[in-house]
Amino acid sequence: MKKLAKCAAFPYIDIMTKLQELKKHLRPGQVYRREDLARRSNAVDRHLRQLLDEGTLTKLAGGLYAYPKQTVFGKAPAADDKLVRSFLKDDRFLLASPNAYNGLGVGTTQLYDKTVVYNHKRHGEFALGGRLFEFRAKPSFPTTLSKEFLLVDLVNNLDRLAESKEEVLARVRERAASYDASRLQRAARDYGSVRTKKFFSQALKAPMEPHAA
Repeated sequence: MKKLAKCAAFPYIDIMTKLQELKKHLRPGQVYRREDLARRSNAVDRHLRQLLDEGTLTKLAGGLYAYPKQTVFGKAPAADDKLVRSFLKDDRFLLASPNAYNGLGVGTTQLYDKTVVYNHKRHGEFALGGRLFEFRAKPSFPTTLSKEFLLVDLVNNLDRLAESKEEVLARVRERAASYDASRLQRAARDYGSVRTKKFFSQALKAPMEPHAA
């Protein structure tokens, strides 16, 4: 009987050993999909329940988990880029925010509580880790934000903004004259809608006429 009791405990010991092995591969601040953990676990659902119960992992969305960093202020949320990268299973995306328009000097002042994710795979709004992300599937977008892209992006999304469209466009037209014309034209050509391309073509025409003479 004693020998049988010892053997009966082996599965529990094995599960705990495998759990400890899994935890060795987890890194604070990282985001994991269930399938990432399944590669290193022989009982992933059981291990996930244990890791969630003990607070090692936090659930961000269906099949998406974070190992939060511990700071003096408590557990730090996962960085947006790591969260989005795991959600998309893709490195090709650009994080943006309508709040960035406020630094362009064109009269926008509203604050928005969501992050825009330009990408090639997903479209729609998703709550991840308690934050709102609006995924917009686009055929092309830059790898990094620039003031030229932001100005083009603002005109692209003018209908989504709370400010007066006429006033914002008037200020964009004024600001466009201070930009590098070739870089702004290229951003409008590569990333602008038909309406946006037309707007910047007209806005940049006057400043460029002296160079054509």
